[in-house]
Amino acid sequence: MNVAYFGTVLAVALAFGAVAIEAAELARYDNYRLYQVTPQSEEQFEAIASMAKASDSLIFLETARKVGERFDIIVAPHKLADFTEALEADYIPHKVIDENVQRSFDVERSRLMNKRAKGVFDWTDYHTLEEIHAWLDKLAKEHREVQLLDAGRSHQNRTLKGVKLSYGEGRPGVFLEGGIHAREWISPATVTYILNELLTSEDPKVRAVAEKFDWYVFPNVNPDGYEYTFKVNRLWRKTRKQYGAFCFGADPNRNWDFHWAEQGTSSNACADTYAGPKAFSEVEMQSLSSFVNSLKGKLGAYLAFHSYSQLLLFPYGHTGEHSPNHQDLDEIAEATVKSLAKRYGTQYEYGNVYDAIYPASGSSVDWSYGVQDVKIAYTYELRPDSGAWNGFVLPPDQIVPTGEETLDSLVTLLEESSARGYYNQKD
Repeated sequence: MNVAYFGTVLAVALAFGAVAIEAAELARYDNYRLYQVTPQSEEQFEAIASMAKASDSLIFLETARKVGERFDIIVAPHKLADFTEALEADYIPHKVIDENVQRSFDVERSRLMNKRAKGVFDWTDYHTLEEIHAWLDKLAKEHREVQLLDAGRSHQNRTLKGVKLSYGEGRPGVFLEGGIHAREWISPATVTYILNELLTSEDPKVRAVAEKFDWYVFPNVNPDGYEYTFKVNRLWRKTRKQYGAFCFGADPNRNWDFHWAEQGTSSNACADTYAGPKAFSEVEMQSLSSFVNSLKGKLGAYLAFHSYSQLLLFPYGHTGEHSPNHQDLDEIAEATVKSLAKRYGTQYEYGNVYDAIYPASGSSVDWSYGVQDVKIAYTYELRPDSGAWNGFVLPPDQIVPTGEETLDSLVTLLEESSARGYYNQKD
């Protein structure tokens, strides 16, 4: 094909994609109800879990790990009668938490539309992808320690933009991954908060870890999905590649090539946990994995930030079999969550993914651990805890406290793992 012609076609296609997002009708959840459902037996647990696969009119915000824990489920208006009838027929305890979930989205959207003048970047509210990228650009211009990084392009041609923060070459690397699940806004907010503190904090402990490591920081590794949550559907989780006539996206944290699609995934392209047609089918994850692979031998830690549930998780997700350094990871996690709780009393649980939350294979952290041999690999599930609504609409006044306590814990995590000899430090 003629190169100039191809370039024109590509430009038109990308422009059309951008226009399509702008023109898309805002997804609304008027009169959708949020239920808290707490199974009291294995039979009830399985009955609830099976609903996630059987209906696209139910949105599982929180999935129970065992009998006695709660499911948080949003139910479409037309499904309410069937849903409650099924629960009552099996005597499954349940209650309505919110009669109309759209109200919280309306409040959030109104606040964002009326927030301070464009160009001010702080942690009093959530920021768009454009604002985050502009801030990263600004950091690179103003700080010689900051280098812009480009890990590739998304399906809709957005940049997987990050930065490297380094106070001297040859130091062990720490990778911070944010925003892999689009609707988890507190994740990129926390990652950017930590990055800012690594640059500006005068706290001796923060300065010590800031200068002891090379930091590779990517606040939004699912940029298409994140943009979509701002402009179309606040509850969107996945990427935005189309599969079939009506299904879009794969779960980017089930798409990595390490025990791909073995546990905790779906083969239904419309499901939130769709693993994709093959490992690394999503260009974002393929590109990010290539970038991480280019750092092979340089990374000492890989840390991913999610929400919500207040958990600190480590490999594996595909099996209950313990990883080779399970005891170290467990003890480091114990010290980390104790450190996190000191400032505000926020309580985290911890453990390997398979046992502490649920089976889930094909994650970035498991891949980094299992393929890249990064032995300090953790996933943070940030505020709020599993008893809160709305978990994904965390009030903006909690951004700074979340960032503060998470940074406290991160310092401890790196100190503890360093003391155990996990990094070849160059002092």
